[in-house]
Amino acid sequence: MFDETLLDDPDALARADRRGLLRGAAEAGARVRTAARHAAEAGIAELKPDGRPRAVLLAGPGTAAIGVADFIGRLAGAACPVVRLRSTGVAPAAGALRWELPGWAGSVDLLLIATPDGTEPSLSLLVEQAYRRGVTVVAVCPKGAPLTESVAGAHGLFVPMATAPYEQDEPAAASAPGALWALLTPLLALLDRTGLLSAPAEDLEKVADRLDRTAERCGPAIATYGNPAKTLASELAESLPLIWTEGAAAGPVGRRFAAALAELAGRPALAGDLPEAMTAHGALLVSALAAGGDPDDFFRDRVDEAQALRARVVLLRDRPTGGLSAAPSARDLALSHDTAISELEPEEGSDLETLAELIAVTDFAAVYLGLASTA
Repeated sequence: MFDETLLDDPDALARADRRGLLRGAAEAGARVRTAARHAAEAGIAELKPDGRPRAVLLAGPGTAAIGVADFIGRLAGAACPVVRLRSTGVAPAAGALRWELPGWAGSVDLLLIATPDGTEPSLSLLVEQAYRRGVTVVAVCPKGAPLTESVAGAHGLFVPMATAPYEQDEPAAASAPGALWALLTPLLALLDRTGLLSAPAEDLEKVADRLDRTAERCGPAIATYGNPAKTLASELAESLPLIWTEGAAAGPVGRRFAAALAELAGRPALAGDLPEAMTAHGALLVSALAAGGDPDDFFRDRVDEAQALRARVVLLRDRPTGGLSAAPSARDLALSHDTAISELEPEEGSDLETLAELIAVTDFAAVYLGLASTA
């Protein structure tokens, strides 16, 4: 059951939030600043690359590393292919996961490793394999992790992951807000130096400021009626979110939001880019999941029945390419099937700033939904 009254009780939210997820979301801006400082101290700002790499390879476990690869790939665009090395193995445990370099990887390529753990033996083996092939290695992981020794032995670059004191004994969940920014920020600074994307220090500071402002609007002390994240969480209660995205930044945010809803709130969700999402998810709008799917639903006695799961479109929008937008068609399709719509659109700013705002609001929403559903 979803307890909506919990959302407007900051003390109850704090008691329910045993993993410190709300605190992590509120501290996202500070995490960006700390991670940027770690990157500068590691010497990234002084790097003078000979040129762009042929390809960027990215390896790491969990939702955070998947998000890092997705965001970097979207921000880099056509400047360079970004390839996520998918893990294999018999279990999602550090000792069971395996990564391998593709056969074509060589001295003109760049391997990025992003892990909130750093104890994975296969990542150390991956570093050694990269060293033998002449692939440049850069890793972001917790300070003192076994992976750091492997990176040093391969003459690679290591950047300490920005962690909070309360995460030392129990690392945050892979979908936790802090983990993403701690891993992503140093790699943005690095790829800015290579010319693959634009993320200078002043832009990262603007990202941190945007995250701070969004946290002020979405924090536990702000009532639901004026809080976009709490409002979205309430709207998604007892719903199957169909997350439809439009714009350069929105696609990766939608996929991360779906993953965060599953991991942090235990809720299924589907994500897709417009306009293809309307075809891919269209059948769900006329199935039993549709709001108008059962004409007798209104007259049923619900006292002893579980609340039916209904589809709800979540429209995440950034600035569409060329000013063309599929949003009007998406709204018409949803409303024609009596399907409710939630919409999020960031304030004006750079690609990084709009990306940060969408991530922050959806991160808060996933946390609120999880807390109010399990308390």
